[in-house]
Amino acid sequence: MSVAYVMSDCWTMTRRELAHWARQPIVMVVGLAFPIMMLLMFGYLVGGGRGIEGDYVDFLVPGMLTLTMVFGLEGTMTAVTQDLNKGVIDRFRSMPMVDGAVLVGRSVADMLQSAAGLLLMVGVGYAIGWRAHGGFGAFLGAMGLLLLLRFAMLWIGIHLAMVAGKPELVMAVQILVWPVGFLSNAFASPESMPGWLGTVVEWNPMSATATAVRDLFGNPGGEPGHVLAAVVWPLVLLAVFFPLAVRRFKRLSA
Repeated sequence: MSVAYVMSDCWTMTRRELAHWARQPIVMVVGLAFPIMMLLMFGYLVGGGRGIEGDYVDFLVPGMLTLTMVFGLEGTMTAVTQDLNKGVIDRFRSMPMVDGAVLVGRSVADMLQSAAGLLLMVGVGYAIGWRAHGGFGAFLGAMGLLLLLRFAMLWIGIHLAMVAGKPELVMAVQILVWPVGFLSNAFASPESMPGWLGTVVEWNPMSATATAVRDLFGNPGGEPGHVLAAVVWPLVLLAVFFPLAVRRFKRLSA
């Protein structure tokens, strides 16, 4: 089977997902608006994170960019479970199509939305006074780390959606995302937390990405040497959940 054939099938499935968004734009608008509201709420209503030296907005925005890459998986999970329950995936599997093109198309479409949301959040950050001081190359590196984390989280979401099986169970799984997001250094420094909690926060893969992008952006809370951890953690998650998702997909109609 040629690479062109595989790419064609994956792109067909990607266009299918994009067409769904074009017919339901309000879903995408809400998904983009939620992280902006979170940023404004913590920046202006809650604000003042403990243990932060320097401008809190400069500390907060990279954390919120990282949090945005973790949240929003319910859209992916709901779409996958709906396709499962409507028999759409079974129909695709009966066609002369590359096995797994449905999942790849879903992930590519979600990455396009994630990239758009990330750029929008950067624009809002600049509007409220945040600045990246690390240079253009460092800026691109930070964006790459954020999207890498998002890609890993998407495949976790795809696998969990196939495990859950029904849209009603997605909410129960999605609740687990919130502790992962908030048990991080997105809003406050681990040094300001109780010892045991700070340790948990520092071992959160999301904290590694947040610290690395802060360093690349030249913002408070950044520490040199965390880029490697911000690369390794998502790759480890992908190494675990990508094959699990593919295996689960192959067993759907076995």
